[in-house]
Amino acid sequence: MAETIRARVKAGMLELLEKINLPEGTEVSVTIVASSEPKSADGLRRSAGGWKGLIDADKLIENIYADRLISTRPVPKL
Repeated sequence: MAETIRARVKAGMLELLEKINLPEGTEVSVTIVASSEPKSADGLRRSAGGWKGLIDADKLIENIYADRLISTRPVPKL
C-alpha cells in the first residue's frame, strides 16, 4: 500500500497533518520529499517595475471607464 500524506517537522519529529488508517504498531517506510519553498513576497518584489514603460496606464484607465459606459443590456420596453 502506498499513500501520500502531509506532515510538518516540529521539534525534530514529523507531525502528521492528516489522519492515517493504519493499525497501532504498524511499521512503515518514510521517504522525505521537501515541498516547495515557503511562500514569500520576494518574487513579487523582484518583479516590481517589470512592466514599466510597456503599458500606458493613463490610457488603460481611460479605456476601462469608457468600456463601462457601453450598454450591453437591451432597452426595456414600456
